[in-house]
Amino acid sequence: MFMHSKKLQYPSKPNKPDALMARRMQEILGGQWGEMSVMNMYLFQGWNTRGNEKYKDLLLDTATEEIGHVEMIATMIAHLLDVAPLSVQEKAVADDPAAAVMGGMNPQHAIVSGLGAAPRDANGNAWTSNYIVASGNLLADMRMNVTAESQGRLQVARLYEMTDDKGVRDMLGFLLARDTQHQLQWMQAIKELEEKEGLVVPPVPKAYEVEEVNHTLYNFSEGEDSKKVVDGVNAPDGKPFNYEEVPKAFGEKPKLKPAPKEVYNSKPVDM
Repeated sequence: MFMHSKKLQYPSKPNKPDALMARRMQEILGGQWGEMSVMNMYLFQGWNTRGNEKYKDLLLDTATEEIGHVEMIATMIAHLLDVAPLSVQEKAVADDPAAAVMGGMNPQHAIVSGLGAAPRDANGNAWTSNYIVASGNLLADMRMNVTAESQGRLQVARLYEMTDDKGVRDMLGFLLARDTQHQLQWMQAIKELEEKEGLVVPPVPKAYEVEEVNHTLYNFSEGEDSKKVVDGVNAPDGKPFNYEEVPKAFGEKPKLKPAPKEVYNSKPVDM
């Protein structure tokens, strides 16, 4: 059961309207690494958790918080579009040619959403559930969550640098702080899960793997700069890394049988 409070989780009002900033804010709302993505990802990860109640509770605590973040950003976008019909947006572009080059105003804010937010990114691409991961494996999912929070925090920090509006910066500062907490809590969960399950996802019987190659870095690119990462170093599982300058080919040149006549492939000439 979810219940909605009419109070925002944190103040969400700019000092003045800014239609260009409204467009930019759409990225952290409906973009790949935006709040809609982490909200849905944590919800489905939590709902799909089986028999790990503390992690399920952690996921759903955070997912529910993210619903509030979606509302905060949507509210901020609406405020940024206050008294900003298309003519005002066009003036903003005229006053800021660099912004026009970067994409300018979003006409959909006036035409489609009535000066309100939309579940889309800064270029008007619709949010999609393809952005989320909910695999049922908690360790794999928690690692994805660190990535999502890292990418989201990166975008919020970039937006912070794009404005001097104190109201916008205040809300973005709150989101940055929550991204810090979320990264740290997912890292803590990862640490606990690794102690129980091992470092590699998923843990499978040794017989499944070709163990000859599971700790070797192959040099498949020009130069040997990557060797510095593994040279003389043990892997996180305690086993030594190997480095192979000229990767070994384990297989032979493939030979395919001719296709049936009715497929009308080209006739083999070197067989």
